[in-house]
Amino acid sequence: MLEPVTAIIIVIPLLFILMAVGFPVFAALGISGLLGIFATEGFGYIYSTLRTLTYQETAVYLMTVIPLFILLGNFAHHAGVGRALFGISRKWVGHWPGGLAMSSVLTCAGFSATSGSSVATAATVGSIALPEMKKAGYDQRLSTGAIAAGGVLGVLIPPSVLLVFYAAINQVSAGAMLLAGVIPGILSTVIFLGGIWVLSKLKPELGKVSERTPWKERLVSLVGAWPLLVLIVVVLGGIYTGVFTPTEAAAVGALAALLMLLVSRTRGKLRSIWTSCQDALSTTVMIMMTIVGAAIFSLFLSLVQLPQMLSEFAATLPVPGLVIIFLFLLIFLPLGMFLDAFSMLVITMPIMFPTVVALGFDPIWFGILAVKMCEIGLITPPVGLNCYVIAGLDDDVKLEKVFHGSSWFVLMELAALAILFSFPLLTTWLPSTM
Repeated sequence: MLEPVTAIIIVIPLLFILMAVGFPVFAALGISGLLGIFATEGFGYIYSTLRTLTYQETAVYLMTVIPLFILLGNFAHHAGVGRALFGISRKWVGHWPGGLAMSSVLTCAGFSATSGSSVATAATVGSIALPEMKKAGYDQRLSTGAIAAGGVLGVLIPPSVLLVFYAAINQVSAGAMLLAGVIPGILSTVIFLGGIWVLSKLKPELGKVSERTPWKERLVSLVGAWPLLVLIVVVLGGIYTGVFTPTEAAAVGALAALLMLLVSRTRGKLRSIWTSCQDALSTTVMIMMTIVGAAIFSLFLSLVQLPQMLSEFAATLPVPGLVIIFLFLLIFLPLGMFLDAFSMLVITMPIMFPTVVALGFDPIWFGILAVKMCEIGLITPPVGLNCYVIAGLDDDVKLEKVFHGSSWFVLMELAALAILFSFPLLTTWLPSTM
């Protein structure tokens, strides 16, 4: 049997080697974790533990919220919620500098309140807004960057699958995590809008100003936002007031979105329902497999007591706790260049979370900061998934233009992160009023 320190030195590099050579993250986590457990405890321990581990980690009531939130977003998409939101936003801010880019961000923010997926938000809004900005002569950097960055609001504004995922793997309140994302989501949206306004003022060639819509037409357009309002009241209102648990709110929200789809003028409704269910199934399986791999790797870390050792070490460092939190957040920057958001959380949380708690910081606050860092990874090269999604929507869009445009929004994201880091109350106040 290997000593714990020796096993750590071998297994953790092995994890990154397996991912580097192309292993799926869940497989890299599971294989390296199994080898570590075998080296420290033997095969008998693996056999006796894994008989129940996978079931215990996945057969969790809270996990049912994941496919339900995905269904909610897909049903809302096929019901035309995204297109309606873009039309409303365009009437209200289209005449401002960079108005169509602002409309895209507002549409992303609104659609994020129905979809828990960043990629789904970017793809939905991109398919609507990108042709309109192309027709209006917008610079590709601004148009694509705004949609890619706006899409990341889908992992912050509830209902967010990633926030629920963080709550599940760290055993914190899912309802509190979802509500904690509201104010940071609004803050990020406002900063994006301000950033677009500044860019468009400094470089007017980035986007032309549209004609101003009369006030009467703007006010009438708000009627089209009723589906969004219903879903927000059902999901967030239900969780906040305690009428629904997060899982119940997701179920009622998915049912409401399904009814909206059925009464909409969308063609091929049965096909839309079938496609939505397929997407929810495949995404849920991916997340569950990641959880299983993470559980095996986390078990190895617990056996060698790495989280405990790091927590004790961090607690004795002669530096303020905020410095340690800041260093933890920095780790997400290189990880975000190569891993998706779920993978980043399952790799880092078993080590970081016990340290954060040991230092006395609010785990809800740290969770929002970690998710913000995951957002940045979605729009940074070389993996920036949202950028690839946007580039795939139009053959004329060049990937390097998307990354160039998204780099402006990375700076805005860092500004929002700095504000949330400095003022934790922005994150913790709303959950505290539940």
